[in-house]
Amino acid sequence: MPDDPAGRIVVVLDLGGVTDKAAFMDRCARDLALPDWFGRNWDALADSMADPALWPEGAGERGLLVVVQGWRRYAETRPEEWQVAEEIFAEATDRGPGLFVTLGLGESSESPPDQPG
Repeated sequence: MPDDPAGRIVVVLDLGGVTDKAAFMDRCARDLALPDWFGRNWDALADSMADPALWPEGAGERGLLVVVQGWRRYAETRPEEWQVAEEIFAEATDRGPGLFVTLGLGESSESPPDQPG
């Protein structure tokens, strides 16, 4: 996990290989360690990201930095969905102090796609 000079807990959301909403939601559930009851829809994602009780331990006090990597292919394949995702990231960041979402360069740490397309 990368270090943050501001002392926030850092979580990497790696979207490498993601090309549709289902895979995007699965990756969010995995990388953000969302609970099993996470609904895998846009509203559930927005609610989960804005709820400090669902953040990693210590992030409520220290803050949470979510670094989104490997997003470019998803953005190019599904631009409408990516626009919704970006809006959710922005709204979650605006909802209250402590959460920051930033886009990495768009590359991924993963090599092969994890689904067709």
